[in-house]
Amino acid sequence: MSALRIERDGDVLRLTLARPESRNAFDAALIAELAEAFVDVGTARAVVLSGDGPSFCAGADVEWMRASVDLDRDANVADATALRRMLEAIDACPAPVVAVVHGHALGGGVGLVAVSDTAIADPGTVFAFSEVKLGIVPAVISPFALRKIGESAARRYFVTGERFDADTALRIGLVHEVTDDRDAALGRVLGELRTAGPRAARHAKRLVLDRPDGPETARLIAERRTSEEGQEGLRAFLERRPPAWAQGADEARG
Repeated sequence: MSALRIERDGDVLRLTLARPESRNAFDAALIAELAEAFVDVGTARAVVLSGDGPSFCAGADVEWMRASVDLDRDANVADATALRRMLEAIDACPAPVVAVVHGHALGGGVGLVAVSDTAIADPGTVFAFSEVKLGIVPAVISPFALRKIGESAARRYFVTGERFDADTALRIGLVHEVTDDRDAALGRVLGELRTAGPRAARHAKRLVLDRPDGPETARLIAERRTSEEGQEGLRAFLERRPPAWAQGADEARG
């Protein structure tokens, strides 16, 4: 049975971690399925990542961790590399990734939040970089988490492994919104994305990931201004009408 549910909902790709009995904890199968799902998201305007059952993702599966105890160094490197490649695939996904988080986001589950472009959390969500409690470190997720929360927060939460609440996650930049109505918040985010140029949104994400220098930024804006989408957007603004890609977006946003 698949550990990941994949659904196409119009212009949105919905990926749901589907191991509720283990609080959607990672094992080798789930890692492989997630990595594969992000290889090609087609023309999706957004990818929504969520979890079935009581938690978003509680980190590593107990049985998977038990098996890793007997692995030698090379096998452990291979195991960790699979997790890294999965996170890299999500991070580099051309479409915006929206995480909808509840219950628990622990260890590698925090990594999923860190590689998402927008994260919406339930007020009761519990977060932790819990690896040190097991005598290990959050090494694989650290590049993504550091970029999201910064060195100051990492120096506390990486080292203590303590659990922290959704308000703290919001304060340190791990999530963008804390709300009792995750569905409404998701609808608003998707509505905003539908009013953005589809290609422009993807290029804007690359700006954050690639951090181009001055001359490259001039080339990029010129390229977008002269593109078909850029021309349509500029003309629509001057003519005080919605651009072609945003037709019906206000209705969809509700």
